[in-house]
Amino acid sequence: MMKKMILLVIGLWFLVTNCFAAPISSEELIQNAREYDGKTVVYKGEVIGDIMMRKEFVWINVNDGVNAIGIWSKKDLTRDILYTGGYKSRGDMVEVRGIFHRACLEHGGDLDIHIEELSKIDSGMVVTEKINFAKRNWAFILLGMLGLVLILSNILRASGASREV
Repeated sequence: MMKKMILLVIGLWFLVTNCFAAPISSEELIQNAREYDGKTVVYKGEVIGDIMMRKEFVWINVNDGVNAIGIWSKKDLTRDILYTGGYKSRGDMVEVRGIFHRACLEHGGDLDIHIEELSKIDSGMVVTEKINFAKRNWAFILLGMLGLVLILSNILRASGASREV
């Protein structure tokens, strides 16, 4: 009975560790592109830029904080993406699983991932820009000082020119 229990635990451990692959970084994919070419990878990051529709497919860019990688997907897999990162918003965080191509023949030789699964990990949001009043005040002070320097410079130049005549 104990042997069966040990075998069951070991079997479950292998099942769990093989089902949940750790995401790979963009740096690892780019630096070792030949090694990963044509293999299934898991990649995680923020959806940035625009969602570009191409008939029943879409292009999205996913940035892991270092680089962005183009993701080719069926339209229905991306239906839960509401926010894309940009100046005024933080994009949804996603994890994708798909085939990595270091030079995709279908897409003009671009490095991309053709995904089979997409999971939304965290929702994005609209980001409101906060004004840094201290920086604004310093900018006005420095602008005022520059104006005074220019005025004094013109006065001194004009008074120096009148003395020479």
